[in-house]
Amino acid sequence: MAQALLSVQILPKPAQPGDDTHLYVDRAIEIIKSSGVSYRVGPLETTMEGDFDQLLDILKQMNLAMFELGSPSVLSQVKLLVDGGDNASMARLLQKYPDGK
Repeated sequence: MAQALLSVQILPKPAQPGDDTHLYVDRAIEIIKSSGVSYRVGPLETTMEGDFDQLLDILKQMNLAMFELGSPSVLSQVKLLVDGGDNASMARLLQKYPDGK
């Protein structure tokens, strides 16, 4: 299958005004973590690395989980890199910046 990188910023609408959206985001990250794919949490988005189909499935699970938590709507901003080889790699794309600075 094709290797991919998928970055997502998930923005669920809280069930009640004033609800803490961190509970929703924490659940989304739990889904990513339990999937076993490589991932990196950033301040504005989380990036996953893995099989293209698997990453799309994780994205779907994340969105469905927001509804299960009571969110009436979800906006997911997604960046996707798909490569038929193995060029879609966080390590390869960041090798010039090993310390993140």
